[in-house]
Amino acid sequence: MLTYAQAGVDDEKTQQALKGIISLAKATFEFRKGKIGEPKIDIGHYAALIDCRDFYLAMTTDGVGTKTLVAEAVGKYDTIGIDMIAMNVNDLICVGAEPVALVDYLAVKEPNEEIFKEIARGLYEGAMQAGVAIVGGETAVLPELVNGFDLAGTAIGVVEKNKVITGKEIQPGDAVIGISSSGIHSNGLTLARKLLIPKYGLDYEFEGKKLWEHLLEPTRIYVKPILELLKKVEVRGLAHITGGGLLNLKRLTNYGFSLKMPPLGGIFRLIHDNGVPLDEMFRVFNMGIGMVVVVPQSERDAALDILNKYFESFDLGVVTERPGIVVENYGIRL
Repeated sequence: MLTYAQAGVDDEKTQQALKGIISLAKATFEFRKGKIGEPKIDIGHYAALIDCRDFYLAMTTDGVGTKTLVAEAVGKYDTIGIDMIAMNVNDLICVGAEPVALVDYLAVKEPNEEIFKEIARGLYEGAMQAGVAIVGGETAVLPELVNGFDLAGTAIGVVEKNKVITGKEIQPGDAVIGISSSGIHSNGLTLARKLLIPKYGLDYEFEGKKLWEHLLEPTRIYVKPILELLKKVEVRGLAHITGGGLLNLKRLTNYGFSLKMPPLGGIFRLIHDNGVPLDEMFRVFNMGIGMVVVVPQSERDAALDILNKYFESFDLGVVTERPGIVVENYGIRL
């Protein structure tokens, strides 16, 4: 048995360590009080909102994580840029914002023109899928700090003040819809790598692809389906399922969730079969669902019709009065 903490990433310890940083960050809100650019949403949601009088500017930042180590191991860098953009824009849309622009930060041990070109191709593809402009960035050569490379970015979006999605409107009985992921996305790679690569090797083949192809499958970008959904359906909550798995739903509401998740398959089946307990799986990985949408029951069918035009989507269950997340078909309570 191997858990995320045993692989080297202890989420509980991380959250505890962050409390001091978050409390000081909240205190800085006072510096902008009453001014253009005053922060309006508490730290901890998917994106921060800044009051620009006529609208809110949404802002978020994220990186690719240890997925870069897989890219480096197989010498394939042309999809990592998609991951970085996806991790940012998928967070922006969770507050109802339309992504607008992004800046990137690439830290390397040493410059390599061919690798830079491959990364740039991924950035272009991701930007095209998300409809954002890459307006700038920074490349840092840090031979004493970096062994390989790291890629991160900061993105901004805009949302009208009366169209912000916070989760406050969620009610028991609301429908919970899941949009399929493209695989492991960019979370839980530390656990997946340490569990699978030593045993199987990167060239191990299953379900028609090599292990490294499963691990490098680009993170799905949900901007287009969510923006269409927001125009046509009442959306009460949006959750990007990233690190923390289904626990991300707790960001939206104090109510609970009763869910039936899709069958375990692909990379997730291989990880589970190699000793990671099911409850840990649902706390770490997206388990086949990369984005969750909460709508009134009356809007469920319309929402599914829209989302299924883009990616396979599922009626996962309902919001419950009782707190907590129950995955009914696996007997898991989170």
